[in-house]
Amino acid sequence: MNLQIRSKNITLNDATKAHIENAIEAFRKYSLDITSIVSVITAEKQGVKVEFEIQVSHAQPVIITQNDDSLDAAIDLAIDKGTKALRRLHDKVVDHKNGSVKDLETLDA
Repeated sequence: MNLQIRSKNITLNDATKAHIENAIEAFRKYSLDITSIVSVITAEKQGVKVEFEIQVSHAQPVIITQNDDSLDAAIDLAIDKGTKALRRLHDKVVDHKNGSVKDLETLDA
């Protein structure tokens, strides 16, 4: 997995970079073939914008964007959104062979 952390108009300290790297390592638990993650952190007039672009092989890329006044809050919210999106993608991949409720047969009593 290739990880890139970019920042525009803001300087990131080592603790913030380590926080992002540790949180992204948690994405591995979904057993998806993640090829690369690009994290872009941008300072704006009204706070900070955090964007994660997660490239998953055999699927569309997952793009998460989060704006907030605080850098740490924006990172944490973006990571939560990424976790939720990857969990849903994992559930789709695992359960793609299961049928719908309409396919179930009714039992006659």
